[in-house]
Amino acid sequence: MDARQVIIEPVISEKSYALMADGKYTFRVNDRAHKTQIAHAVEEIFGVGVAEVRTSRVRAKPKRRGLDSGTTRSWKKAVVQLAAGERIEVFEGAAVEG
Repeated sequence: MDARQVIIEPVISEKSYALMADGKYTFRVNDRAHKTQIAHAVEEIFGVGVAEVRTSRVRAKPKRRGLDSGTTRSWKKAVVQLAAGERIEVFEGAAVEG
């Protein structure tokens, strides 16, 4: 699997911005990607060293619109801990709109 297929997009939330202070970055990743693939993809795309990868499944939430009911999609999330002293510059300057 190509690195761009493993990492889908960064997760932009208050919690993910709080984790950035500790050098942890959150990404939405391919459902079939495992921790080793995620670590190699982050190292290849951003040119940083990865110390640790934690993954979790985000469950589908029930949603309603009028009488129609359904669910959102479930997806896989990865929290990547970078090596000491490393940063991803792209995220540091981004602003949260709310």
